[in-house]
Amino acid sequence: MNYRWIFQERIDENAVQNLTNILHVPTPIARVLVGRGFDTVDAVKSFFSPDLSTLHSPWLMDGMETAVGRLERAVRDGERIWIHGDYDVDGTSSTAMMLRFLRKLGAEADYYIPNRLDEGFGFTTQSVERSIIFGASVIVTVDVGITGFKAVDYANAHGIDTIICDHHQAAAEGLPNAFAVLDPIKPGCSYPFKDLAACGVAYKLISAMCEKRGEPDAAHEYLDFVAIASAADIAPLADENRVMSTFGLLKLNEHPRPGLKGLIDCAGLTVGQLTNASIIFGLAPRINAAGRLGDPRRAVEMMIQDDELIAFRIAQELEHDNRKRRAIDEETFEEAAVQAEEFLRNGENRALILHSNHWHAGVIGIVASRLVERFHVPAVMLTTIDGIAKGSARSVKDFDVHNALRSCEDLLIEFGGHKHAAGLSLPVENIGELRRRFETMARQFLPNEQLAPEIFIDAELQLNELSPNFIKHLIKFAPYGQTNHRPVFVTKNVVSANGVKIVGNNHLKFRALQNNFAIDAIAFNLGHKFNDCSNGKMFSVVYTIEEGSVSGTSVPQLRIKDIRPE
Repeated sequence: MNYRWIFQERIDENAVQNLTNILHVPTPIARVLVGRGFDTVDAVKSFFSPDLSTLHSPWLMDGMETAVGRLERAVRDGERIWIHGDYDVDGTSSTAMMLRFLRKLGAEADYYIPNRLDEGFGFTTQSVERSIIFGASVIVTVDVGITGFKAVDYANAHGIDTIICDHHQAAAEGLPNAFAVLDPIKPGCSYPFKDLAACGVAYKLISAMCEKRGEPDAAHEYLDFVAIASAADIAPLADENRVMSTFGLLKLNEHPRPGLKGLIDCAGLTVGQLTNASIIFGLAPRINAAGRLGDPRRAVEMMIQDDELIAFRIAQELEHDNRKRRAIDEETFEEAAVQAEEFLRNGENRALILHSNHWHAGVIGIVASRLVERFHVPAVMLTTIDGIAKGSARSVKDFDVHNALRSCEDLLIEFGGHKHAAGLSLPVENIGELRRRFETMARQFLPNEQLAPEIFIDAELQLNELSPNFIKHLIKFAPYGQTNHRPVFVTKNVVSANGVKIVGNNHLKFRALQNNFAIDAIAFNLGHKFNDCSNGKMFSVVYTIEEGSVSGTSVPQLRIKDIRPE
């Protein structure tokens, strides 16, 4: 695969020099900071030292006073509260967090997570019926509800007030007639940060209730849920998401709650060394496995556990399901990739809409993401459930898949999601027309040059600039995630100091040498670049700097993303 190397556009050299002089930041680090918008001393200090006091007031979110007032009345009067969540990590984490909080206040609360295979996505009338049986007078939805018109109306008809905590886009026809709607991106909401995960929105409700009770710091104990949900949902790690994730990771590493400690152990992770990557690749797939192949409520029951042993036993079930999911995932991907290659063979098509009656609904979202990664075009994976095509859409950077689905709304039964990810259902007979319209929009919004994957480069670096002071400042960029990726550097005129080896499954390993400075480098899945960097040839590398291990000692190494011959 050939990448486009995208270099940072003009940098304010005065701002770079200012940071270097005042904060003693190495010049390449200063270039990264300025390029990412941190061009003043105060901005850098705030970025490098996240502070909970900088979180936005929850009362700035439209509907917050109404929501808090209703929940406080429910707690005070002993009313029963029903929580409706979603089956992914954001939804189950939000449900577990809200359930623990309300029960800690003494509320009688219970919850419901719809089964992915039987009910699909969203706030449903089935959940309202269950809440009636429970005797609830208030429903709190988390990660769903913004398009739940029928369910909200059904709840209203039975005298049940609904409070929606969501972060998805509202429908074109407006908002459900709920008692309160908390969603930073809903029309008319002036909340200053729009990119909260659903768990972040629910946390804001908890935070407001704690403030109302005169215990504002009491909300902080739930930040571990927010960190897990934000990482798993690929929420941008900017602004207050970065602050909440920083302190949530701190709690996970210092005092993990029993319901998560069992999961950490089962995933083979080490408390004290957990990162966002640990969540994305270690914890999140196992939490998701609960809903992909079985009952999603197992994830909630695990996370709310006070008994570490019980939590570990549930985590073992999820580990078993996750291994089974990976096998189904691989089989489905191989089959879908064959279809994709045939569909893209002519070089003209710019979107994939693939359908099979037998694909497992629990893995099609993962497979859609893998198709986007391999072919770099928007991808929709559909399977058939009870005669209806249901599926997941994933997209590339420059294509808004949610808007694309909205323009095809007349073909769909329902849809919802974000710019880069969405869920949908439609009659099977409409798939062909959806494919035609989708392809038309992809051709309109994705010119040829945008079909090649790109690597964004923060700054050029000489290898001899990799000093201890440089590494010290580089570490401060963590936690890494969406919009706050590891800084990417380019170094030119490099040679291999000790030859190039192909190791593992098509990886390159060598010591990169420039200006008499050498450092270990690993290039995953770049075995096809062997001839570009072997036999004494000079080349350029694009890379991130990560920790390696030599004789048990942690040392920096280059993780190569691409190689070009000079």
